[in-house]
Order: sequence, then C-alpha cells, then structure tokens
Amino acid sequence: MKKTLGFFLLIIIMLTGCSSSQSIQYRTQLSPDNKLDIVRKPPAADYSFIHPEKMTELPIYNPNSDQMWQVDLRSSDLTGLDLNNRLNDLLYADFDSKTKWPEKLPKGFNPHLIMELGKNPGLGLRELHKNGITGKGVGIAIIDQGLLVGHVEYKDRLKMYEEIHCGDESAAMHGPAVASIAVGKTVGVAPEADLYYIAETHGVINEQGNFEWDLSWLAKSIDRIVEINKTLPKENKMRVISISLGIGGKMDGYEKVFESIEKAKKEGIYTVYVGSDPFMGLGRDPLKIAEDITSFGKGEFWKNRNYRNDYLLVPMDSRCTASPTGEDDYVFYRKGGMSWAVPYVAALYALACQVNPDITPDIFWKEALNTSETVKVDNNSNRKLGKIVNPLKLINNIQELK
Repeated sequence: MKKTLGFFLLIIIMLTGCSSSQSIQYRTQLSPDNKLDIVRKPPAADYSFIHPEKMTELPIYNPNSDQMWQVDLRSSDLTGLDLNNRLNDLLYADFDSKTKWPEKLPKGFNPHLIMELGKNPGLGLRELHKNGITGKGVGIAIIDQGLLVGHVEYKDRLKMYEEIHCGDESAAMHGPAVASIAVGKTVGVAPEADLYYIAETHGVINEQGNFEWDLSWLAKSIDRIVEINKTLPKENKMRVISISLGIGGKMDGYEKVFESIEKAKKEGIYTVYVGSDPFMGLGRDPLKIAEDITSFGKGEFWKNRNYRNDYLLVPMDSRCTASPTGEDDYVFYRKGGMSWAVPYVAALYALACQVNPDITPDIFWKEALNTSETVKVDNNSNRKLGKIVNPLKLINNIQELK
C-alpha cells in the first residue's frame, strides 16, 4: 500500500506544482436538482514541462532503482537524438501521442505498435465484448482526480461528472487512465458500462507545501454515489465503485470511508480499492500480445518480492490509456501500479453483474479464484505464477449460476 500512497501523493504534487506561497482552490460542484450533469469541463493538461526544450540525451533505465518515471518521454521532443543501441532504455519508457520521435528508431522499437498492444485489455476480454458482454446496463462509479470529460475513449459512457473538494484545475493523469481502463471503447474492460465520475482530492496542501490526508471528502463522495444511485432506474443501477487508493489507519478520516463503504454495500454497491480484496497487478513485456497468458509476469513494482500465489493477478503494466493532454490523445505507461489494477477489477465485476444481476462480491471472488490460471515463471524451473484471471471462464461460470 505504501507504494500506491506514494504514487498518488507524487501525482498530486507533480500536477499541482504548489508551494507554501501558492493556494489551491478546492471546488465542490454537484448536479443541480439531482439532474445528472457534467458540471465542469476541465481543460487538457500540458506536459511540455517534463522536457521543455528539445531533448539532448535519453535517460538511462536503472533496473535496480525504485525511482518512478525514469524514462519519461511524455510530450517530449526527441527528434535530435540518436537512439541507436538504446532499445533497452526505450522499452521502459513512458510516452504519449505528443511525443516527437526521430526518423530512425532502433530495430524492435515501434511506439505505435506498443501503444496498440497496450490498448488491449487482454486475456480474452475482446472475445467477451464481441459476444455482447460489455457491461451494458451496469453503472460504474469512479472517484479519482480531475477528468478530461470529452475524451473519445469514454465520453459516450459518461453519465455524470461532479466535483467534491477537488483541487485540480485541469485534467489530471490519473482520471483519464482509470476511466478508460474501466469503460474505454478500445482500452476498457467494460466498454458499454455507464460511468458516473466524482473528482475529489483526498486532503489539502498545508502552508508548508506538504500534503495532509483527509479522507472525509472521499467518504462524502461515496455517500453522494449512494444518494445518486437511489434516483436511478432498477435496470441501470451502479453496482461498483472504483477507488485507486490504499486506505490506511494513518490517514485522517479513514474510519468515515469504511462507514461509507458499508452504507454502499447495504445498497448493493461493491467498492474496490487498493487492499479491498486479494488481487495484484501483472507485468507484461510491451512487445508481447496481451491475449496470451504467457506474455505476463510479475508486476514491475513487486517483481523482486516473494509471492505466495494466493492473490488474483490482473493486467497492470504496459497499458495504453486515455491521456489528459487531448481528447484524441493516448499515453503508454510502462509501469502501471495498483492504480491501474483497481478499475480493471471493478469493470470485471460490472461484466459479472450484466450476465448475472444477482451476483455478490463473495461469489465473484470465489469464482475468480477458482477459474484462474497459472503459468511457468521461466523454462529453467518449476516455479509457477498464478492465480491469473481468466475472464472467459469467470464470466461463463457466473452466467451459469443464474
């Protein structure tokens, strides 16, 4: 969980760029008279600050470092670089639609191909989509950072965008990513589910420029989702909330969050967050196909840790998602973090709700673990990696329980 909390805090600081001399305006805007609305359209983000000038050298990837964004090429100009013999570094790069590449690239590195491979949610989900299992009629709620509401991946699925104590002036990187992983038309697990989105900041920046956690706003956001759900027709209820955050005892207001999660549960809404259930995220070589289970391995952030094989493993790394930099832009994240695993699980639950409206989280997890698969870690040992989610078997089993 510490990894996820640190990741989220880094994103807040990086995207607000605030100091003790700056003040952030936290806004709360709800749909008037409970008539669901897009209350604001945050402008696109500008990531040219990452490398403001034309790059003069490519960063070197250090596999022994836990440092994030080691080879961050988002919205950067590499046209003056000689990238010959830099394939390994490039295979650990983060980049987006606004990255400018030199004419000659190393053999084996094709950024367009890597992006297209990364858009695939993988492991048979697109076959389910072809068979009409898309989350249609099921509502997914996401509580996260500011959203680029008009992005082509999810704009047709977005039924509501509200803000509760939100400090984001423009779209943040987190929001478009989790929204597209959940309901994106090409990236998403449940591409026809309805999306209800609340942008919220989990605390405040104090006068010293440090972030102070206050999860009472998160609790209020969950309560708001429950309130909205009561107004929706029975056939279009929200069934799951996705919160890409670890909720811990050192965070002010965490008790209120668990109280709100319990209220949501009583209304038939399941809440997925980092640590809510036994799941972890998978890694994938960016050049390997996401449909093939053997393409996956340990997630980058935990690849050097021992693993007990009792957690459900879902795709996480090497994902291409909606980018906050433009409504048609995409971004490739080499390392995902648990933030990307949470909306995957939540959207998978939405698919289960479509085929069996009586499904419960307990039954979902029992079937998810029972239908999971294992793969060999390498060809030189008998070590196996599992339990890797099998969406086809899972949804088929849940459908047969009706």
